[in-house]
Amino acid sequence: MPDPISWALAWPYYLTALVFGYLLGSIPFGLIITRLAGQGDIRKIGSGNIGTTNVLRTGKKHLAALTLIGDMLKGTVAVLVASHYGGPDPAVIAGFGAFIGHLFPVWLRFRGGKGVATYLGVLLGLYWPAALAFAAIWIAVAVATRYSSASALVASLATPLLLWFVFDRAQVAELMALLSVILWAKHHENIGRLIKGTEGRIGQKG
Repeated sequence: MPDPISWALAWPYYLTALVFGYLLGSIPFGLIITRLAGQGDIRKIGSGNIGTTNVLRTGKKHLAALTLIGDMLKGTVAVLVASHYGGPDPAVIAGFGAFIGHLFPVWLRFRGGKGVATYLGVLLGLYWPAALAFAAIWIAVAVATRYSSASALVASLATPLLLWFVFDRAQVAELMALLSVILWAKHHENIGRLIKGTEGRIGQKG
């Protein structure tokens, strides 16, 4: 059981890290970037999602790339800033906050993206070799299937296992396992379409 005195001193830092991560994660880069580029409201095309895959459906690859970078970096920055000022525990909490912020942004009535890019960004900030492994798995599955959702599902399933058994990073593995469960839940519709064979492929306009 945590020392009550230590917890009394630590919880304001943990709360600050969570709120900071959440607010940073809530920035809807996909929506902002497409609007600034004159593409209108990204929520009115394709899947209605504000993430990279749906931005790619506009046919503007550079906007999709900018969205990917923005959604990744908000996770990475949240982790690195919290780590610098508070250490490893606040960094993990800030990473969780950033991921939840992307999924449920306060600015968009809690209707956000599905979290893949921010998941990768959090992982990059916490332990970059695992982020490279995630990216490699994602690319391999994407090349083989051309399904963005399947790539994310497989990579997020493998990542906590790699962190635990290969990289020996238990704390990060536990966080990413939690994020993976949430990510899979957010992809429940994609999973249904994958089973039915009706899931849209990468680059497909809609």
